[in-house]
Amino acid sequence: MRSLRGSDGLAVTRADIEAAGRRLAGVAVDTPLLESPLLNTQLGFRLLVKAEPLQLTGSFKFRGAYNAIAQFDDDARQAGVIAYSSGNHAQGVAAAASLLGVPATIVMPADAPRIKIDGTRAWGAEVVLYDRAGEDREAIGSRIARDTGATLVRPYDEPQVIAGQATIGLEIVRQAGNLGVRPAAVVAPCGGGGLTSGIAFALSDAWPDTQVFTAEPEGFDDTARSLAAGHRVEAQPGGTSICDALLAPMPGELTYPILKGLGVRGLTVSEDSIRHAMGQTFRHFKLVVEPGGAAALAAVLDGRSGWGDAPVVCICSGGNVDPLLYADILRSYAAK
Repeated sequence: MRSLRGSDGLAVTRADIEAAGRRLAGVAVDTPLLESPLLNTQLGFRLLVKAEPLQLTGSFKFRGAYNAIAQFDDDARQAGVIAYSSGNHAQGVAAAASLLGVPATIVMPADAPRIKIDGTRAWGAEVVLYDRAGEDREAIGSRIARDTGATLVRPYDEPQVIAGQATIGLEIVRQAGNLGVRPAAVVAPCGGGGLTSGIAFALSDAWPDTQVFTAEPEGFDDTARSLAAGHRVEAQPGGTSICDALLAPMPGELTYPILKGLGVRGLTVSEDSIRHAMGQTFRHFKLVVEPGGAAALAAVLDGRSGWGDAPVVCICSGGNVDPLLYADILRSYAAK
């Protein structure tokens, strides 16, 4: 079984991130920072929203997947790639593999949103479904990788996946700088921590005084509790959430030390706040955001971090939401 994980553990460097930026140039979408004067007035500060639902495959996950697979040698490309994911990493890997001519097999939970399963298959990947409650996706993925010789690309605990997600941070620094904005805080949704650790790393030189926050749904706030405790802790068992993209049971082995070392802080939001944030993104930005993708905006709208009137950047990380769920949420939002 091949692995992209470095023998030294935290094998993510500034050079890795800059190389990822060059590798993704002209392939990934340079997603915009959106702004609503009306919402700014209501909040009392300037809010910039990084619109990753406009990324290829509808989420930031394409960045890390492409950056990792693009570095396969010829033998690895021929053997293929294997990944496990609830949906966004699945589609990112499937799309990257398709663009690079690499066979892909994706292990996905049977209860993943249909839009994510269909999207993964549309890119030509073979999908293997499993029971989220009774089966171990990592064991399934490792077995397939061992049997086929394919390279396993994990959704967040891979150095080159983290480096790919970090390119969002590079873009934010450039785009905000062009607007004359230096934010007091950057807030991002968090599952296993690949997105937030990458962004925090990318921002650490340019904006060392900017506070980075993770945002997680109640019941899956393992990163917030881990950062508060000073060591990794698991989410409480048996929890459920509409945020299917943020259900990692605990922070990653590689991502957590980056988050801790860079002083990232954790925020927790309710599902009601997430639903409200989804309505707000539709109203103010005309942007479709899935529940997990709206967690950071929910934290900002809740005023959870106390940043006063200073500018804030939040990442809306994905827009692959079940249409019926989205319609229900918008109806509830409009009725208030």
